[in-house]
Amino acid sequence: MARRMKKTTAPKTNDKAFYWVSIVLSILGAADAIYLIVLKYSHNTAMCLGNGGCATVNDSPYSQIGAVPIALIGLLGYLAILGVHFLEPRSRLFGENGPLFTFGMGLTGVAFSAYLTYIELYVIDAICPFCVASAVFITLVFIIASIRLVKQFAS
Repeated sequence: MARRMKKTTAPKTNDKAFYWVSIVLSILGAADAIYLIVLKYSHNTAMCLGNGGCATVNDSPYSQIGAVPIALIGLLGYLAILGVHFLEPRSRLFGENGPLFTFGMGLTGVAFSAYLTYIELYVIDAICPFCVASAVFITLVFIIASIRLVKQFAS
């Protein structure tokens, strides 16, 4: 008796654009996080591109949890989202649940970004444009994941 190969579930044709845009946004978010990690450890204020708020936020006690920089947590989050996207066409589990996994990680990222934005505005009283960029990237990833999830349940 021949064994059947397990069929994986690739993103559907109407979902491919959202899938790829989410990948691009996650790569941009990861690059932004790497930039912030380098800034954190180099203390090179010239990297802030003339924005004093960037250095203020990055030097604040809110820029890390214990010894772990917030930017590293963001990088790991973006890499996890990229990992889910990488596994979607290769694994039945991720093929069927990728949008749900991405939705959950995106929701977590948006909630954490909202908290950090509150801290920037009302506690530190400074804005880091690179942190704002990351908040925009994760919000867009979350929106796309929401759309993909709704489309998945609608089909």
